[in-house]
Parts: sequence; C-alpha cells; structure tokens
Amino acid sequence: MATTAQYPAASVRVTRAWTWMRVRNLLARALAYTILSVGAFVVCVPWIWMVLTSLKTPGDILRIPLTVFPTNWMWKNYVDVFAVGSRPMWKYVANTLQIVVFAEIGVLLSNAIVAFSFARLRWRYRDVMFIVVLATMMLPAQVTMIPIFALFTNVLDWRNTYLPLTVPYFFGSAWAIFLLRQYMMTIPAELDDAARIDGCSTVQLFARIIVPLAAPVLAVLAIFTFNGVWNDFFGPLLYIEKVTMFTVAQWLAGFTIVTGPGQMPRYDLLMAASVLSSLPMAILFFIFQRQFIQGVVITGVKG
Repeated sequence: MATTAQYPAASVRVTRAWTWMRVRNLLARALAYTILSVGAFVVCVPWIWMVLTSLKTPGDILRIPLTVFPTNWMWKNYVDVFAVGSRPMWKYVANTLQIVVFAEIGVLLSNAIVAFSFARLRWRYRDVMFIVVLATMMLPAQVTMIPIFALFTNVLDWRNTYLPLTVPYFFGSAWAIFLLRQYMMTIPAELDDAARIDGCSTVQLFARIIVPLAAPVLAVLAIFTFNGVWNDFFGPLLYIEKVTMFTVAQWLAGFTIVTGPGQMPRYDLLMAASVLSSLPMAILFFIFQRQFIQGVVITGVKG
C-alpha cells in the first residue's frame, strides 16, 4: 500500500490546504465574534450610562462637558431610593408582582389549553376557528381600547382595581396560542397513541405528556409575559388612580424629587430606581436563559 512518504508533494499540498482551511475558519469566527461583541456593546451603552449616572452627584450629571465616570461614587443613592416618598420602592414592586403572578397563571393556563386543543385534538371546524383566532391579531389594540375601557370602568366598575390588568390574561392571546400550537404540533403523534393505550385520559395526556415536553416554549412565553407586564405603563395609567396602588412603571414616570424651591429633580435617584427596576428582568433571563434560547430556536426551526 502506498504511503504519504512515497508522494511528498501531495502530502504537502494536503497539509497546506488543511492549514489554510483552519486559518480561514478562525478568521471567520473571529470576525463574527467581533461583530457580535460590538453590537452587544452598542446595545448595552444606554444601560451602562444609566448605571454610571445613578452613581453620580447631581452636580456631575449637569456638568458641561459631560463626564462618563463619576468623580465621587455615590453608592448611597441606591439606599436613598428606598426612603423616597411616603411609600418606599418595595411597595410598588409588591404591587407589580401581584399583577405579574396572576398574569403568568392566566397566560400559561389559558393559552396552553387552547393550543393543546388546536394541535392535538380533532373536532369539527378546528382549522376554521384557528384562522378566526389568528384574524384577531389584525385588530390593533387602539381599536379595542375604548370599548374595553368602557366595559371595565362603566359596566363592571373595575376602576382602581387590578382586575382589568389580570383578568384579560385568562382569556387567551392569539400570538401565544399560535406559538404554543406550532410547538405542540412538532411533538410526535405516537406519544398520544402510546398514552391512550396506557389508559391516559385527555386531561392526563395534556398534563403529563404535552405540558412537560412544551416546557421550553412555556418558559419563553412566561419571560415575554413578565417583561410586558413589568414594563406596562399604559394599562395601569388607564385604570389605577390611587397612589398606593401604583406599579413600578407609574412610580418611575412620576419620579420627580426636589430638595427645595428652585432646586432640580434628583436625576441620580431616578437612575438608581431605574437600575433597580430593570434587575428582575435581567435576573429572570439569566436564570431561564437555556430554556429561553432552546424555545426560540426550536420554535423558529420546527414551527
């Protein structure tokens, strides 16, 4: 059998080709990482600036020309945030978390049940009803805002309650139903047959088979819901008038702290409060990062 020693020229050409291929792959990977790093830095610049501003004194914030880093690092600003106003920040956080909990329960429960029906059950006019559900996505929220507001305030008298901010989540969302249905359709139908043979009812099939397998996309839906409810300002602005019931977004919108007549608002405390209000979303994402990425990838590829 011929060896590479008998063909030195061919061996050199193969080695050079292999080396050039490795160099090209390394350069392509380095370029991709550089572009992603620059893009990530650009996206993070506003948040970095907010953090640095929260550690400045009011004089440093209003200084011309602007300074990036504070001359005196005011870590005390984060302590002062909790003592501002008649109610500290954690009271508004508790109000928002109360809405978030009920919204998460409503979103995950109602949308999972409806999506399971569209994806795994067979019933008359199923596809037609699914098209009707998707058609509701063409209605802008501005069109239904006034009728819904009149229903909640004039008919049901839900003003200054959290019911208008939580009850709608128990009636499903066209986007969430579509997302869950597309994912559930990728689960092999043989699992349904095997579960039926083992004596599983429809409820057991849903609770023991489909829901555990759909955990990644449910985690994605939970993260999106938390993000939307936590940052929601317009909804509470419509229905909440009592200061004691304000959410974090409402509290930040009215965050004007003046030390005395002719003084400027405390923008340093405003930035510190903004940093603290953004931490729960960042922590939630990093905790469920694997499920979030897995759900997005699988839904995008197999949907």
